[in-house]
Amino acid sequence: STQSTGTRFCTIIVMKLVISWFAAFWFKIFDLFLELSMSRYRWITVIFFVLPLSLLFTVLIYIRNAFVFYLQSGSKSHPTKVKRVQQQVEQHRSKYPNQFLCTARPNWLTTNIWNPTYKKTYKRIEVNLRDILELNEEKQTVKVEPLVTCGQLSRFLIPQGWITAIVPELDDLTVGGLINGFGVETSSHIYGLFQHICVGFEVVLADGSVVWCSKDQHADLFYALPWSHGTLGFLVAAEIKIVRAKKYIHIRYLPYHSKEEYIQRFQEESKSGKHNYVEALVYSKNSAVVMIADGSDYCVPSQVNSIGYFWKPWFYEHVKQYLKKGTIGEEYIPMRHYFHRHTRSLFWEMEDILPFGNNFLFRYTLGWLVPPKVSFLKLTTTSKIFEVYKQKHVDQDMLVPISTLSEAIDQFEKEWYIYPLWLCPAKILQTNQKGLVNPTSEGEEMFVDIGAYGVPKSPNFDALMAIRNVEAFVRKVQGFQALYAATYQTKDEFREMFNHDLYDKVRKHYNCNGAFPDVYDKVNCITRNISTVNEMNRIKH
Repeated sequence: STQSTGTRFCTIIVMKLVISWFAAFWFKIFDLFLELSMSRYRWITVIFFVLPLSLLFTVLIYIRNAFVFYLQSGSKSHPTKVKRVQQQVEQHRSKYPNQFLCTARPNWLTTNIWNPTYKKTYKRIEVNLRDILELNEEKQTVKVEPLVTCGQLSRFLIPQGWITAIVPELDDLTVGGLINGFGVETSSHIYGLFQHICVGFEVVLADGSVVWCSKDQHADLFYALPWSHGTLGFLVAAEIKIVRAKKYIHIRYLPYHSKEEYIQRFQEESKSGKHNYVEALVYSKNSAVVMIADGSDYCVPSQVNSIGYFWKPWFYEHVKQYLKKGTIGEEYIPMRHYFHRHTRSLFWEMEDILPFGNNFLFRYTLGWLVPPKVSFLKLTTTSKIFEVYKQKHVDQDMLVPISTLSEAIDQFEKEWYIYPLWLCPAKILQTNQKGLVNPTSEGEEMFVDIGAYGVPKSPNFDALMAIRNVEAFVRKVQGFQALYAATYQTKDEFREMFNHDLYDKVRKHYNCNGAFPDVYDKVNCITRNISTVNEMNRIKH
């Protein structure tokens, strides 16, 4: 009996050990599967998690916005929502006058990959303002809250015969981000940056008061606010210029196999203003397709290309065919399809996320799920992916005077060797008061935004030194770096690039210094958890 009990006891111990070993083994297998599916084979996570979640999120937001529009409740509830922002600011500032403020918007909802650390220590203010408030056809303006997206705005305006004078490309970009940050599109050679089509801003200040600023009221704040990244106050509404919408965009594709020729044509079309829309895709140093386009209510039916449908080839691949053929092309694209032509492929970033995404089998079967929300891509970004992204990936927009375009392309190739490059002309207008971004000291207003997105193929690529060299070039030619991206500039270099004269005065005048950080302290690499103190010290020395 004693021997039998001992045998049973040993058997139980062995079974527990075997079960524990099998459990540990399968947990390791599962962890390995998760790691591989979220890094090396990320497309598995994207197809089975990110894309379905993105679709569900899009549908829910669409239903919510349609409901608000049907009830016309956005404009009615706006004063109450603004009052709530004011109360939060007043209550916190009365108790903690030296703690910085920021919005409570979660990091994963933003459209960049960074996870800034400042939200852990700042007081987070709920600014849940995402409605279109008013369409004023007489004034030709639309008034919106800051979390209204480009996609939401174009879906609202185009059926009513209007569109904003500038329509930045990706659906999920918000009006607040385009004002506090940076916004450009193919009509910017005529209208300027997104900030230049804004006629007024409603802002909650550091003391909780609310003001309307324009070129005639609180003009200093109006001109200082763009590019300030929420460091002067909380933007709660903006009034934006609109223009008459057309049914189609009549576009011509002009392929070139000579750097001198495509740059000359691009500069001529940008400066002449003859065409409503101008852009270029550069596929190598010596080959590009320049595109010129105009709005039209008429079309040639056989030349209509509804490029936005899910089964259509990605736009940059479609454009590339004209380069291969070496022939001029001509099409009519429905207006909303044109404005969001790069959305499905996130320019060409989808190629790295779903390598087979432009394959016709994928497009026809699962293309309707594309694009994934950047927010959900961010949620599934592991620490390993983040490190790879930081060291072996580039997402940068640099504004340089158009006269320096040839030199800039050489610099981009030397440091990054990324193609395609996106070229978009942008006029930086001379304003009554100089904000952070202005024409050159020689008075040159026409700039070009060069977008570099993807994996660099430059030999011996060093992420830190490459971006440092490009930043130095941009400063030398009196250009500007888009601040959604990683900036490795020191504070002195940053202040050399951006004119802080008015900005500093406004911060002092509106008592911002105790309530909001300086813009550099909000966008630098350490604050955004992109770089370490040691790396920044390496830069300084």
